Amino acid sequence: MRARFLLPALLLPLTAMAGPAGSDVLVDLLAVPGSAGLGALQRLAYQPYRGATVSQDLVPLYMYEGEQFYLHATRVGMKLSERRDHDLEVFLDYRFEGFPAEQTPAVLAGMMRRSSGIDAGIAYRKREPWGNLDAEVLHDANNLSHGTEIRLGYSVDAHSSRLHLRPSIALAHRNSSLNNYYYGVRPGETRADRPAYQPGPGVDLTLGLFGYYEVTERWRLLAGVGVTLLDAGVRNSPIVDDKWQPNGLVGAAYDFGSHKPYSEPGLPLRMKVYGGRATECNFLPAATFRCGSTRTPDDTRIWGVDFGRPLIEQVNRWPLDFVAWVGLQAHDERGRSPDALQLNAHIKAYYYGFPWRERMRTRVAFGAGFSMAQRVPLVELEDQARRGRETSRFLNYLDPSLDVNVGDLFRARRLKQIWAGIGVSHRSGIFGASQILGNINGGSNYLYGYVESTL
Repeated sequence: MRARFLLPALLLPLTAMAGPAGSDVLVDLLAVPGSAGLGALQRLAYQPYRGATVSQDLVPLYMYEGEQFYLHATRVGMKLSERRDHDLEVFLDYRFEGFPAEQTPAVLAGMMRRSSGIDAGIAYRKREPWGNLDAEVLHDANNLSHGTEIRLGYSVDAHSSRLHLRPSIALAHRNSSLNNYYYGVRPGETRADRPAYQPGPGVDLTLGLFGYYEVTERWRLLAGVGVTLLDAGVRNSPIVDDKWQPNGLVGAAYDFGSHKPYSEPGLPLRMKVYGGRATECNFLPAATFRCGSTRTPDDTRIWGVDFGRPLIEQVNRWPLDFVAWVGLQAHDERGRSPDALQLNAHIKAYYYGFPWRERMRTRVAFGAGFSMAQRVPLVELEDQARRGRETSRFLNYLDPSLDVNVGDLFRARRLKQIWAGIGVSHRSGIFGASQILGNINGGSNYLYGYVESTL
């Protein structure tokens, strides 16, 4: 029953989607050390604000379960203790709340924007034959709302052949700061149909049903529905609809299975050093190398170093490898804006099955993950200002590249572990600031050259 371990991390974004009070009741089933998975979900959620349209997001899923550290979609955490029946962990997670970035409803016009944020939290999970108990305490980590939330959840697992279901119920107590930030009206924001209002603390209720179907040993089809009833104090806000908030998702995921943990001695560590310049090329022309101009008015540049370890090599005996990367990128804004750092984490697929691989090893690769910037890069500020759209420090990260083996190029055996190539460093909106499908050309693109070596 290896398949049963993958579902919760894959469906973890639904708990945030299922309403502000959604408890992450599915976090534990990806529990095999060294396992990893990739997938995507299409999220649909009715937003609580009056007149808001249905929110749609394509959510990429990147999962890794280590002995101590894990990545579950938008959540990264560390296990403080782990036993067969319960565990304790600390984590950082993305909060899917805030005013709509596109098609802002009229009731919110003139109000200061309420943005999505990052929460720091601690979680306790207990697993028994009669069900699963989850308890979490979360606090705003980037000082937007200064809010705190306490979540309690219960779920039970049901399995029938290839179909796996998990109904759940969760309660979430939110303090005044959290509710007032997202659903309150400040004195300076009042108008005739929008009086000043502070919801205060309250308790939200979320019901959900999540499931997956095993298409093959590795492939899963995912689906889920959820509904949230906000606290009465929130529902009485002049900017909130007084009704249940339904949601849904569909998606697919590939489970790599259990592989060697990152910490195993002797597992190769890769390092990539790169540098490049901003480009006005849109993402798709740049990613397919049909546009290579780096002439921009500001001439901003990037430098960076990434470290990676292989997740799996030769998937299904195909010439296809997956590598997990994390790195630090420096932005040189050429004196036009303060320089800043950027943290990137992504999983990258490498294809190398070309007919000439015996003479010259060549790799085409595509990476996808997350990016957290110390400050929003200048090129993004200017691009989004022209579009009249919001910016965000936390965005989706894409990294396509093309390289050749230096040892093969120069017929030098001592250089066989070195690769040289070109790539695109791309940030785009996905978590509330913009939609990746509707705004794939937004954000920032940098063309860069790099050298990669196995240490």
